[in-house]
Amino acid sequence: MPERFYVTTPIFYPNDRPHLGTAYATVTADALARWHRLCGEEVLFLTGTDEHGLKIARRAEEQGMTPQAWTDETAQWFRDAWKALLVTNDDFIRTTEARHTEAVQAFMQSIHDNGHIYKAEYAGWYCVACEAYYAESELTEGRLCPLHGTPVEWFVEENYFFRLSAFEDRLLEWYANSGSVVVPEAKRNEAVSFIRQGLQDISITRTSIDWGIPVPWDPEHVVYVWYDALVNYITAIGYGVDEERFSSWWPFVHHLIGKDILRFHCVWWPAMCMAAGIDPPHQLIVHGFLLVGGEKMSKSRLNQVDPVELAKDLGVDALRYHLLREVTLGSDGDFSYEALVARYNSDLANNLGNLAQRVATVVGSKCGGVGPAPRPAGEENAIATAAATVVAEAREAWARFAPQDALAATWRLVHETNAELEATEPWKMAPGPEVDSVLGNALEALRIVTILASPAVPLAAAEIWRRLGLDGTPDEAGRASESRGELDWGGYPGGLTVTKGEPIFPRRHAPVPTATSDDAP
Repeated sequence: MPERFYVTTPIFYPNDRPHLGTAYATVTADALARWHRLCGEEVLFLTGTDEHGLKIARRAEEQGMTPQAWTDETAQWFRDAWKALLVTNDDFIRTTEARHTEAVQAFMQSIHDNGHIYKAEYAGWYCVACEAYYAESELTEGRLCPLHGTPVEWFVEENYFFRLSAFEDRLLEWYANSGSVVVPEAKRNEAVSFIRQGLQDISITRTSIDWGIPVPWDPEHVVYVWYDALVNYITAIGYGVDEERFSSWWPFVHHLIGKDILRFHCVWWPAMCMAAGIDPPHQLIVHGFLLVGGEKMSKSRLNQVDPVELAKDLGVDALRYHLLREVTLGSDGDFSYEALVARYNSDLANNLGNLAQRVATVVGSKCGGVGPAPRPAGEENAIATAAATVVAEAREAWARFAPQDALAATWRLVHETNAELEATEPWKMAPGPEVDSVLGNALEALRIVTILASPAVPLAAAEIWRRLGLDGTPDEAGRASESRGELDWGGYPGGLTVTKGEPIFPRRHAPVPTATSDDAP
């Protein structure tokens, strides 16, 4: 039975169209899913929308619509955006679906039956944008939300509470015994520090609104939106309905989350799982913010960038590559259109695109359009040696959730191959064994590069693969598995027709687009 890899994104509030920050998280999860499929693993990739809570209810009211009608429309924006960005999610969950209501109520009932929920009155400062309470000490001057910079509201209501405080020791023990359960390590340390400061019980129901999932033992209450949303990860694999499916996927879950929702996922969620009698999540991967002008991309700051429009402008492969290559996963990254165009021209047009174009051109002029086989690996074949190193480094980088390093290694092989062509100048050689040797090596390097690069640039990789005369596609499931050996040197058979076409990445000097507003149409 193949290894399994279950990867999730946060589920996004559909109160406006997706922006580049949500696209960054989703494209990153997609690249991880694509790589693990390449390695022959059975993959489940989940994303979706978080549709309950006060923020959604108010936004729907502003539009003169019911919350359900509003989210029916806006959830489709996310489906359409991810399709446009070639995201290969296996499931798209909406928290308004019946399957999710069933799972949330079953999960809540388990925690209640286990004695970890009680009823009490709560009063506190609430940020509607965060859908979260804040202590007075956490607010900025003027009683503003520390994340959104917007005024908070004072709420008083009778709620049910989750005994989060009872799980301090268990959470610390779990972190002590679970190694890299949260990566990068700095984020793991942040979660542990938060727990050591002392945990307070959390309000998990609301009576002030009715847009939510009814509490199973007290339908006058609805489940707090964050408590509701976190359960989506187990809804999708059959919690409470299909125990066999749930048990087969839950041990392999990897949550990709933003650093702003760390405490919900790295403190609340594992404690909730413990309280319900299931294991905490296997691993959480925390990414940083995608910044514009040094600020987090946010609907409230009006600094959003539309990823679909960017993809239409420069190409979906170019946008995907930039998001994965430019930002170190776990750190913040500053987005600018100028940097996107610069990365496009340097890595895609001048390196990968140029390599594919010049190899096809010279094979056409010197080899009659038929690709020669590469030289065998060995001490006299520097490109083969470089390829072996690159493949090993790329594997290691994908394994530690570092797509930027995997792509940097892959493009080093592109650079080395271009450098060999510059040194040998096969376009000046007479047809014969010497030119065949150089071009065979270049074709084999391109074959390996297209497999390694396919999680980032699936369209370009498939087109280069086709032009090399190879069957199938470079992203075929299992093609990068070590047992198949297709990333070993020598896989290009020679004797195939190599096709020349238009440049895959023509150089660009496009004007800078303006940021979109957060006003939905």
